[in-house]
Amino acid sequence: MTGFSVSLIVSNFSNVASYLSPIFETIPSKVVPAQIEKVVSLVSRTGRDLQRYDNSGYRQVVGCVPYRYKTQVVNGRESKEIEVLLISAQKGKGMLFPKGGWEIDESMEEAALRETIEEAGVTGELEEKLGKWQYKSKRHNIIHHGYMFALLVDQEFERWPEAEMRQRKWVGLEEAREVCQNWWMREALEAFVNLKCHTEEEEVGIEV
Repeated sequence: MTGFSVSLIVSNFSNVASYLSPIFETIPSKVVPAQIEKVVSLVSRTGRDLQRYDNSGYRQVVGCVPYRYKTQVVNGRESKEIEVLLISAQKGKGMLFPKGGWEIDESMEEAALRETIEEAGVTGELEEKLGKWQYKSKRHNIIHHGYMFALLVDQEFERWPEAEMRQRKWVGLEEAREVCQNWWMREALEAFVNLKCHTEEEEVGIEV
C-alpha cells in the first residue's frame, strides 16, 4: 500500500485544510515548503458525529504499530534491530500504540494514517493489516472493534496535534511488550513480530 503515505494527506488536501494551524498564514509562501517538512496540522479531529459503527453498534477503531529499523554493529557485523513507537495514554499511566475512531468520510487506511499523525506525529508507508480485536472501552463501557496496521515510519514531525498531551518513545520489542498497557495492543504487537521478524530476520539480520 505504498500509495497510503504522506502523499495521501497532501492529495486529500480538502480534509487537511479544514484544521491546518493559522500559523501557516503568517509564513511567507516561498518558505512554507521548508516549514511544513517537520510540522503537521496542529488540531486533531474531535467529536463523534462522523464516528463509524457496525450493525451491532460496535464502535470501529483503527491504529498502527509504527516501527523503524535501527542499524547497529556488533563484533564487526552489521545488524538491524526493530524499534516501535509508543505514546503515553491521554489519561492515566501507561503506554500504547496510536489509535482512534474510524470515521465515515474516510477509508480504514486513511483513518489509520490520520490517527497516527494526530497522536504520535509520525507517518510513513502503511503496510499489512495485523488483525481485528474486540474489546470493551474502560471509559465509555461500550464494545469496540479495533484494527491495527504495521507502519514503516519515514517522517517524524517536531510538532503534531497532540504533542501537548502525549509523550512518545522509541523502544525495543521487549520493552514494548512490558510497558504496553492494553492487552489487545500487546496481541497486535505479537502479530507484528510474527509477521515482520520471523519472516525477515534471516534476510536482513533483524534482531528480535
